[in-house]
Formats: sequence, C-alpha cells, structure tokens
Amino acid sequence: MKSSMVQPRYTKGAQSPDSGKSGREMKLNCYSIKELDQLMVLLNSRNSEEQKEVADTVSSILREVRLKGDKAVIQYTKMFDGVEIKTLEVEKNILQQALETIDPELLSSIKRAMENIRSFHEKQKENSWFTTESDGVLLGQKVTPLERVGVYVPGGTAPLPSSVLMNVIPAKVAGVDEIILFTPPGKNGLPDPVILACAQIAGVDRVFTAGGAQAVAAMAYGTETVPKVDKITGPGNIYVAAAKRMVYGVCDIDMIAGPSEVLVIADEHARPEYVAADLLSQAEHDVMASAVLVTTSKELIDQVTAEMNKQVETLSRKQFILKSVNNCGAAVLVDSLAQAVEISNRIAPEHLELYVKNPFELLGSVRNAGAIFLGEYTPEPLGDYMAGPNHILPTNGTARFSSPLSVNDFVKKSSIIAYSKEALSNLWRDTERFAMAEGLDAHANSIRIRFREDEA
Repeated sequence: MKSSMVQPRYTKGAQSPDSGKSGREMKLNCYSIKELDQLMVLLNSRNSEEQKEVADTVSSILREVRLKGDKAVIQYTKMFDGVEIKTLEVEKNILQQALETIDPELLSSIKRAMENIRSFHEKQKENSWFTTESDGVLLGQKVTPLERVGVYVPGGTAPLPSSVLMNVIPAKVAGVDEIILFTPPGKNGLPDPVILACAQIAGVDRVFTAGGAQAVAAMAYGTETVPKVDKITGPGNIYVAAAKRMVYGVCDIDMIAGPSEVLVIADEHARPEYVAADLLSQAEHDVMASAVLVTTSKELIDQVTAEMNKQVETLSRKQFILKSVNNCGAAVLVDSLAQAVEISNRIAPEHLELYVKNPFELLGSVRNAGAIFLGEYTPEPLGDYMAGPNHILPTNGTARFSSPLSVNDFVKKSSIIAYSKEALSNLWRDTERFAMAEGLDAHANSIRIRFREDEA
C-alpha cells in the first residue's frame, strides 16, 4: 500500500532514519541466513503502536469534531496545514475545472488505468445465492453493497491520485450507493488538481478538503456538512492511522497502513540495473520504506549497489531514498531460491518480485505476499498504476493473514435461513439438546414450544 510516513519506535540496535548512514553513498545492509533475526528486528522497528502523545492528540481531535462538527475540522485544518478554508466541500465546478485543465496525455493514461482496474475488479464480484431441499429448507447468502463509503487520499510531499482510482473503482463495482472523498488542501485552499480530476473521472459523489485525524473523524461521526459513512478506506500518516484505529466500531475501516515495502528475489540471471531501479522506486516513498534484495548471487548484490548509487543521482527524491536505503534497505545472501522464498514468507512483504529465470516455479511456494510480480518485465510500479490489481496492500507483515483491497471490502453478506415445519421437526430435538447443554433453557423453549401440541 502506498502510505505517508509512519513514525516508528526503534528497538535496541536498530537505526533511526536520522542516524547512521544518511550521506551521499548508499549501501544495502547485508545479512546472512544466520542474521535473519537481526533483519526482522530492523523491519519490525519501522512499525509500532502509536506513541502516547499521538494517541492523546488524536483522541482529542476526534472528541472535538464529534462535538463541534465543521467548525472543529476547519480550525484543525488551519492549525495543522496552515490553510484557512471557509467550507469543507469542494464545489462541482472546481472538480470540472481540474478535469478540463489536466494534461491530455496524463488524462489518457488515467482513463486507461481505470479500464484495467475496473476490468480486474469486475471479476471479484460475488452474487447472492440460495439452495433448497425437498423438505422445505432454504439456505443462502445475500450480498449487499455498503450504503456510503469514505475514501481518504493523502496530500503532503507526494500526493497520490492513483489511490483515488484504487479505492473508488472497487467500491463502484461493488455497487456502493454513495462515495465521498477527503484529501488535504494545498496552500491555495484547494486539493491537488490531479486528485480532483481523478475523483471526477472515477465518479466520486462528493469531495471534501481536510486531512489528518480531523478528516477521519468527520467521516466516522458526520458533521453538518459531511455525511456519516459506513466504512473508511485509504492510507495516511500516523495520525490518520491512529484515528482509523480509534473509530473502528463506529464504522468499518480497510486496514492500518504502514511504511511501504518491496522484497526482490533474484538469481544470477537478473539484470542489476533493473533490480536497482525497482528497489529505488519503493525507497522514494518515504524514509521508512524498506527495499530488500534476497539473492543467491553475491556478485549481484555488489552490482545492484553500484547501480543504485549511479541511478539515484538523477532522481528528484534523492534525500528520501538515501535515508530509506541506508537505514531500512537490506540484502540477504542465500544458498538456494527455495531458501529465498522461505525468508520472503517470514517477512510477508507488501510487494514481492520474483526476478528469476523461471518465476512460475517459485509461485506455488509463496504463501505470504500482498502482490506478486513475475519476471523482469513486471516491475512493481506497473501494479501501482496500470496493471489493474489493487495497490492498497497489507504491510507490516500482515500479508500473513490479510489481502489487498477488493470488491469484497465494499459489500456485506447476510445469511438466509428458511425452514418449514417438516424440516424443523427433523432437527428440533438436537437443537434443544445443544441449548440445554449451554444452560440456555429459553433457547430450548423457543424450539420446543413449536412442537408442544404434537407432543400432547
């Protein structure tokens, strides 16, 4: 998942992003198999529960927005973003202007990405289903779209218009009735114009401008202007993450986003310039993003390191990349590709690239990964923008038990049960026994009373 920087708490022995090697030269921290535990400490140190002061601040923001509505959101926007806005909602004509002024070639690329994303997510749709038996039993499942969803899209140092598409399109495919979107304002009081254009193209119903915990609070509780939503999706910084965690239960959330990450498994056939470019592309997200190379070739580690230092000189986010790679980047030398997959499964990366001669031979062994990229012409940024699968992915090792954002995140499922008297007569005594075994005689009576006359 693409996310804004999450401030970590460091364990003993791990480097902070502002310490250690953050100068002009990049060097991947190298680990052997025996040192894997040290690598896990490094990766896990990027992620922590929110610090107490952050939690206290967010709790206060949530309370104020719940009590004071729009006024509190506007006040916090002035306090945190230094921008004074008069109203939260972005007018429709401003959305249309953003769409009309966008670069035509970029607009064409956005529309092409939308087609691919929609096509992929259409295949995830599930229908309601029912089964019947001759004795009058009907069982089934009713699939119902959520009524209203709120999408959060970060601004900051790297606005993410692609996240508009990745959140909104599966919700539209699922059949959500209303989609609202929150994104922070720029210095002119308006959000990033490409984000606004994407919102207009994707079919967002209403757009609001505010960021941070106050935006999450507005969507969760509702205000005079903002309607209360059933679910909040989208990445954000530590304050957004803390707010989402705290409002869960008032509404649903997708996941808690952590720093972005990529793990590349490569053999001696891999082209070092490609591997280096892919590692750098992930490292530029923020100083806590992790880029990990796992390979059977010591020579490749040296070649990739040299390429990374060469390529970074031409990149605009060089300072982010230097800190990210020097503090959170790593290379692991392994004896076999099978061993490489074992390490990957333990780390459970957000993005996994199988950059080997026969990637499909390894695919069956991969258990834990948010998205899997096969072969040298499937770089991770392809999945970020154009391929179609969702780039809202589990981070922090949560790919061990969770999945990318999908159409299923925007629907709810209800079980359907209908029994005739004949069908119930075959099970009522068993049901009664279960109820009595649990000491719930009212439950037992609810079943028994329907056959009292038959027993007389």
